[in-house]
Amino acid sequence: MPHFVVDCSQGLLQIHDEESIIARLHRVVSSTGLFEESDIKVRIHPFGTYAVGGGREDFIHTFAWIMQGRSVEQRAVLAKAIVSELTGMFPLLPRIAVNIDEFERATYFNRTML
Repeated sequence: MPHFVVDCSQGLLQIHDEESIIARLHRVVSSTGLFEESDIKVRIHPFGTYAVGGGREDFIHTFAWIMQGRSVEQRAVLAKAIVSELTGMFPLLPRIAVNIDEFERATYFNRTML
């Protein structure tokens, strides 16, 4: 925890490969100081088939799931940092977005909690 899942058009991987996107997102998320670096998880889902506005425009959208407890301001800083980093990587790409959702602490469970 936290999880950052990047959906993107497959063509973007010709500009930056998956490993570089993952490394840069991991670095920028870590730099916020909101999470332990060892807890940050980043994955990429490239899509070869998709529609954006009824056409085939490249896109990148990061879905973030974090444990509840951070302020709205902290989540906004995180969102801006992610979009800023991706904009730096893909300066000509107009469709860059992120949304941050929270895990409810009462209903989250993982193996180490057994």
